[in-house]
Amino acid sequence: MEEGDLNIPGLLVERHSGVLRLTIDRPEKRNALTDDIVSGLIDELIAAGDDESVRVIVLGGSGDDFCSGFDIVARNAPGSTRPRVGSIQRRLPNQANRLISLMLRTQTPIVCEVHGWAAGIGLSLALAADFTIAAADAKFWAPFLGRGFTPDSASTWLLPRRIGEVRSRDMLLLGRVVSGSEAADWSMIHSSVQSEELGLKGAELAATLATAPTVAIGLTKSLLDASSVATLDSQLQAEAFSLELSSRSEDFKEGLAAFREKRDPDYKGR
Repeated sequence: MEEGDLNIPGLLVERHSGVLRLTIDRPEKRNALTDDIVSGLIDELIAAGDDESVRVIVLGGSGDDFCSGFDIVARNAPGSTRPRVGSIQRRLPNQANRLISLMLRTQTPIVCEVHGWAAGIGLSLALAADFTIAAADAKFWAPFLGRGFTPDSASTWLLPRRIGEVRSRDMLLLGRVVSGSEAADWSMIHSSVQSEELGLKGAELAATLATAPTVAIGLTKSLLDASSVATLDSQLQAEAFSLELSSRSEDFKEGLAAFREKRDPDYKGR
């Protein structure tokens, strides 16, 4: 297994067989994010988009939890320099907002493995992934109003699209904690499994995506992202454009050959 090029405290980067695994590694802080970790995740997502050897990204957390949110306690610790007024709205576009946007728009499929708490931006990371598998006893939580501030990290955009407005109000306005099994029932996430099966199921899904027709998957992901705001005519045009590109890929030729020869295709991601 190859280690990543970045040396970011609190972020483990590993590459193996087309899979880029990003692990938030601050178990003593329930994997609360720092500015450096967010920047590292952004850099890795950008690099993965240009790296043809990366065919799927897996995001997880060390220890007992996935991600408990952003470490606002450390940022506002006694003795720290008080930022200028407006620092939040200046910082977010280049940090948390950029990370969530990249997850949604990168053509590389993202699998998220959730155990323990997924709170705050941890919840948004799980919502922004293409496939999220959670332990049945995992806990999804939007704690914002309980702390006296408003939601961020696209949670007010992602939640209504995943689970509808009524359930979103339960989570965002009342702070309802949702278990992994309930999140799967709500179609908030892809599926839930027993905690001891989480790593295996995540690896199986990553392996499936790592051997899939990568070009077609990336283009389909882009089509799904665009469809929420597209008109029918513009979506049909985008589908035609994507079909033109995917039909020129080597994987398309392999898919046709496998169909003719009645065998499983051997996609190379090209």
